[in-house]
Amino acid sequence: MEHYSKEEICRLMEENDVSFIRLQFTDITGMMKNVAVTKNQLEKVLSNQCVFDGSSLDGFERDAEADMCLHPDRDTFTMLPWRPAHNGVARFICDVYSPEGEPYDGDPRQILKREVKKAEQLGMEFLVGPECEFFLFETDDYGRPTTQTRDTAGYFDLGPIDIGGDIRREICLTLESMGFELEASHHEVAVGQHEIDFKYDTALKTADKIMTFKMAVKSIAHGSGGYATFMPKPLPNVSGSGMHLHMSLRSGGKNLFDGPDDPAGNGLSETAYRFMAGLLAHAKALTAVCSPTVNSYKRLAAGYEAPAHITWSCKNRSPLIRIPSARGEGSRIEFRSPDPSANPYLVLACCLAAGLDGIKKKMTLPPATDCDLFDVPEEAIASMGIGTLPLNLMDAAQALKQDTVIAKVLGEHALHSFLQDKKSEWTRYTRAVTDWEIENYLQKY
Repeated sequence: MEHYSKEEICRLMEENDVSFIRLQFTDITGMMKNVAVTKNQLEKVLSNQCVFDGSSLDGFERDAEADMCLHPDRDTFTMLPWRPAHNGVARFICDVYSPEGEPYDGDPRQILKREVKKAEQLGMEFLVGPECEFFLFETDDYGRPTTQTRDTAGYFDLGPIDIGGDIRREICLTLESMGFELEASHHEVAVGQHEIDFKYDTALKTADKIMTFKMAVKSIAHGSGGYATFMPKPLPNVSGSGMHLHMSLRSGGKNLFDGPDDPAGNGLSETAYRFMAGLLAHAKALTAVCSPTVNSYKRLAAGYEAPAHITWSCKNRSPLIRIPSARGEGSRIEFRSPDPSANPYLVLACCLAAGLDGIKKKMTLPPATDCDLFDVPEEAIASMGIGTLPLNLMDAAQALKQDTVIAKVLGEHALHSFLQDKKSEWTRYTRAVTDWEIENYLQKY
């Protein structure tokens, strides 16, 4: 993503035969929304004069004064390569403002920008690299998604059994044309499951890229006759999809997590330990934001390589936080609970706030857990004094409500909207009659 002036944007519009502009923004649940205008409205777009009615969107105003203004971030201008070359389509990611010109407190992107500014005031820059997993499925005769796949591949397999490899390659080439620097792509553990990793960046750019990534993956899969889903656990009895986040802090070009003189021998700085301590201290509240759907907690269940316990390790992948082997400028932590259904702006804002709280309060990190927790009985884990992440969405929402640090990140309006949405989702779930219930109870009773 480049730094574009108004003149450069006009030139690129002409050179690429752009006829339509999508003004994209994200609601509180992490769904991308957009308002489309023609190129004749470009002057209005760049003057922050595009208005939309936010009264029917999650997290936005519900009363009569519902007009919201879209302020495009010029650095996010890009073509949408899967759209026609003639009369092409470009997009901006936008911030949401009130008609009076004030940042809207229900806008997730503004929430992240607030937390990033707090870090900047401390002389710190928050860097994040995501690992985004997803499933590729077939569609039915009506074009609707199914959970069927002809793929029989497993971890790191290749063609011909990795039949999603061609789509994955097309996704990678498309993302590179949009300015992504891709690090790796591969088939994941479950059939139909894939992962594409792109290079770390500052928090706001990473959140923007995650939203762009999800849009691109879905669009290209659809164009190939399939369906891509970022649902955390679409299939039973196999691993779900995660969005592991690699995090570090930088100041003056120096990685603040690097600690070559670490007395514990882990190569980590005191800042890194305190940042991790903050994440662990607020882990339960973070879960509501990082694992925001009913389905998320089926991914976090024991036995499927997803973390359920509030601890850390340099030696295995079962705890909530893993320390990758790279040191020096590559020193970082890997936070493993988030899944790709989460709103990346809220996730990064809350994780940053939790880590900075650990630094500010000089929190002490508990001892590492170097045994593989996937093979340890729950009773033994509890006897070690290791906490467990919330078991369901409502437990996580309650933890968020009670955690004043993380709740404050969202702010009163966004917190209320988020919790109301989760309560509604939970109510619909608990009232649903599932296939499992029909199978187990209909004939028995």
